[in-house]
Amino acid sequence: MTRSKATFVLVHGGWHNRSMWTKVVPLLEAQGFAVLTLDLPGAGVHAIAPTALDAQPFDLDSFAAEPSPSAGVTQQQRTQAVVAFIRQAAPQCGGKVILVGHSAGGMTVSAAAEEVPDLLHAVVYVAGFMVPKGLSLLDMVQHESLSSAQSPRLFIGNPAAIGATRIHGRSTDEAYRSLLRSSFYADVPEPDFAHVVSQLHCDEPNAGGMAPSPITPERFGTVPRHYIRCTLDRAIPLTGQDHMIAMVDAALGSTTKTHALDSSHSPFLSQPAALSKVFIEIGAGSLAEHRTQAAGPDA
Repeated sequence: MTRSKATFVLVHGGWHNRSMWTKVVPLLEAQGFAVLTLDLPGAGVHAIAPTALDAQPFDLDSFAAEPSPSAGVTQQQRTQAVVAFIRQAAPQCGGKVILVGHSAGGMTVSAAAEEVPDLLHAVVYVAGFMVPKGLSLLDMVQHESLSSAQSPRLFIGNPAAIGATRIHGRSTDEAYRSLLRSSFYADVPEPDFAHVVSQLHCDEPNAGGMAPSPITPERFGTVPRHYIRCTLDRAIPLTGQDHMIAMVDAALGSTTKTHALDSSHSPFLSQPAALSKVFIEIGAGSLAEHRTQAAGPDA
């Protein structure tokens, strides 16, 4: 049995898990869209916290120095998890899905789209890392267009030594929590902020940040792509978002369709209705285009 409306596969960003989409999922489902989410390897149900996190009393120096239990998670593992998810879902929804990635999850959806372009109606980035072939997330973080990003000031310990980029979502330090809020959740209501940071995992494995983007015009470039620009973002500033869009468009020789929300890095919490509206518009347009193509030039 296939659905009359598109199916979305939503991929979370760094330090988050599938629960970040909780406010968006019912809004899409209410409009007849199917929505699937997953925890990437090393995240959510797969995350293993450093033992120092739960030590009593808590010692920040020990927490900052302990090697990451997630250090061995590779970008390939994350890519293949999403590819397998898409392959399982696609036959139930007319053969294709709309793949969405937030923030660092953009690296994973890019790699998945390069591998299975024929199974996608579209790929969508929500303030995501959309990076040309050969460049990595780390390359982009170090680019001048992201120089105003606040999120690097959250990092704890030496990533090279511990094998991951570590943050402390459970911190009770007021200055640290204020920076965490400002970086990712500046416009998010306080109860939602408190809940989401309690769900964050500590470590993003280094492999994900260092893996070069594999996208090519022949595969990834055949998939319609959309970028939702978050204009008030302090984790991936708008200058960085626009720089990535321009670089990818130039490399692929085609244009990314852009949308804009006046939101922080986390519109799934601060503006779920507005974000869902953009998703719904993309879903309706992608399915209409698919039907036109399937009907042929004489339809």
